[in-house]
Amino acid sequence: MPAPRNRATSGHEHTGSPRARLAAMRHRAALLAEARAFFAEHGYLEVETPVLARAGTPDAQLAQFALKDPVLGALYLQTSPEYAMKRLIMAGSGSIYQITKAFRQGESGRFHNPEFTLVEWYGLGYDHWRLIAEACALIARLVPSLGAPARIVSYREAFRHALDIDPIETSTDQLRAVAHKHLPTAQNLVLNDRDEILDLIMSHAVAPGFPVEALTVVTDYPSSQASLARLNVQGLADRFEIYRGPLELANGFYEAARGEEYAERFADEAAKRRERGLPRIDQDQRLLAALSEGDLPDCAGCALGFDRVLMLAMDATHIDEVLAFPIAQA
Repeated sequence: MPAPRNRATSGHEHTGSPRARLAAMRHRAALLAEARAFFAEHGYLEVETPVLARAGTPDAQLAQFALKDPVLGALYLQTSPEYAMKRLIMAGSGSIYQITKAFRQGESGRFHNPEFTLVEWYGLGYDHWRLIAEACALIARLVPSLGAPARIVSYREAFRHALDIDPIETSTDQLRAVAHKHLPTAQNLVLNDRDEILDLIMSHAVAPGFPVEALTVVTDYPSSQASLARLNVQGLADRFEIYRGPLELANGFYEAARGEEYAERFADEAAKRRERGLPRIDQDQRLLAALSEGDLPDCAGCALGFDRVLMLAMDATHIDEVLAFPIAQA
C-alpha cells in the first residue's frame, strides 16, 4: 500500500545543527526499539528488502526517483517495500514487518522529506478490521497521549459530516465546485481527475475537522482509490487511513489476492500515467510472475509514517526537527 500522504510545498525552514537534534535521535532510537518489541510480541518476522530495485510503482499519484545504471538499466528508489514483501509472503514467510527508508519526489515540507522512514507490516490471516485495531494499538504504544479509543468513520460519512455531500454519488462538476470553494488556490489548477479533486477536498476540507485528541480511522474508500485493496460487496475498497487531526499517519488494505487483479490495476495506473503525461514506470514483473503461480495468501497490510509518529511523540512542529540530516543538509 502507499505510504501516508499529505502534500505540502513550504520547503525546509528548520535547518538547525545536528547537535541540536541529538535528543530527537535518542527518542527515535527508543521508539524504533519499542516498535520492534511490539512486532516481536505479535509474532512478526522482521525482514529487509531492497530500497533500489528494477521495478517501480505504477501509481499515478506518486512520483519516484528513477536512476540509470550503465549495466543494469533503469532502477528505482522504492516508494514502499510492498511488492518485495508480498513476494516474501508468496514464498511462505508468514506475518512480516520491516522498518525501512522510502523515497518520494516532489514531497517536501512541514510533514515531508523526500527520504523518510516507513514501518510496513502484513498480518497473515488478517482482514483490515483486525489490522486497524493492531495499527491503533501500535500508535498508542508509541504515542501514549493518543491512547483514547479511535473514532472509525467511513469515507462517505466523513464527507457527509464535513460538507453534506456524498463523495461516491456527487458529480465531478459539483466536487470541482466544492474544491474551488474550500481551496481558493485551486482556482488556478486544472481539476479534471475525480480522485485528485477528492484528495484535495479530503485534505483541505474534511480532514481538518478530525479531532486532535484521538485517532480517526477512515474506511470504505471509492473503488477508484482501491489501489491494491480488495473491493467489498458494496463495491467500495477495503482500505483505511489513520489520522491524528488532519495529519495522515498510516494507511492499509485488506489485500487483493489474485494475480489478474494486480495486472489489471497496474495497467489502469499505467494508462493514467500516459493520460497525464507522466513518465513510464517499469512494472514489477517478478511480483506478477509470483502471483501467476497462485493467489496472495489472505492478509492485510499497513504502512505507518514513522517520522510523523515521532513528531507527535516529541510535540515537534516540523519533520526536520526529528531527522539527523533533513534534505537541506543531506
